[in-house]
Amino acid sequence: MDTSSIPEASTFDRQTAKTTVTTFRIVEALKRQSGARVSDLADELGLAKGTVHKHLSTLRKVNYVVQEDEQYRLSLRFMGLGTTVRSNLEIYQVAYRSVEKLAEATGEVASIMIPENGYGVYVLRVSAEGRPDIDIREGESVPLTATAGGKAILANMSSEDHERIISRHGLPELTENTITDPEELRDELRRVRNRRRAIDRGEYHPDQRCVAASITDLDGNPLGAVIVSGPSDRMNEKLADADFASLVGSTADSIQSRLYR
Repeated sequence: MDTSSIPEASTFDRQTAKTTVTTFRIVEALKRQSGARVSDLADELGLAKGTVHKHLSTLRKVNYVVQEDEQYRLSLRFMGLGTTVRSNLEIYQVAYRSVEKLAEATGEVASIMIPENGYGVYVLRVSAEGRPDIDIREGESVPLTATAGGKAILANMSSEDHERIISRHGLPELTENTITDPEELRDELRRVRNRRRAIDRGEYHPDQRCVAASITDLDGNPLGAVIVSGPSDRMNEKLADADFASLVGSTADSIQSRLYR
C-alpha cells in the first residue's frame, strides 16, 4: 500500500531539480514492479517514452538499473545503500536482539519503526518461526496516523509537530477502521499517552492488529516505536492477556535504557 509516492515534477517550486524528481519517480515505479518496460512506466507515470528511456539509460550506466531484454529493474546497489544507512542507526544496532526475543516470546512479527519525513519507516521486522510475515517490508514508509507504531510516536511529539504532520500528509483512509477525523485522532493520542501503549485496530491492514510502545530520548521526544503485529483473530486473544502488551512496553524500555547507558 503506497502512501508516500513522489508527486509529479511540475508540482515542485523553481528551487527543485525537476529532472531529479522524475528520476526518483521512475525509481519508485520500478520498486513497485518486479520488472517493467519503457511503455509501462510511461503509461503509469504520464511521461513521454523518450523521457523515461533517457532516465533509465542514465540509471543503467551508473549501475542502479539492470536491463533484461525489454524489461528494466532496480539493481542490488539500492540494497547496499539501504543496509548501510540502516546499520548506521544506533537504534537498529541496540534493538536487534531485543526484537528477536520479542518475536520469539509473542509468536508474532516484532518490529522497530522510526519517524522520517512525517512517515513511519520500518527499519527492522522479525517474524516468529513458522509465522508468515504480513505485507510490510523493511524500509517501507507508512502513515504515522494509521499505525500503532505511528500513533505511539505521534503521542510523544509536541502538539505543534503532530499537527504539522497532519497538515502536510492528511489523514488518509486506508481501511474502514482508519481514523480520518482530526479531533478523534487527538483523543486517541491522549489515550496513547496515558496508557503508554498504542493499538492498531485494522487501521492499516483490515485483517491485522498491532500493539506498540514508544522509544524516547531523555527529554521524552520520540525516537521510534516497538511493535508486535499479527492477524486480528489471534492478536485479539493475545491482547486480552495483560502480560502480552507489557512485553512490548518492557522491550521498548529496555532498548531505551541501553541507548543512554
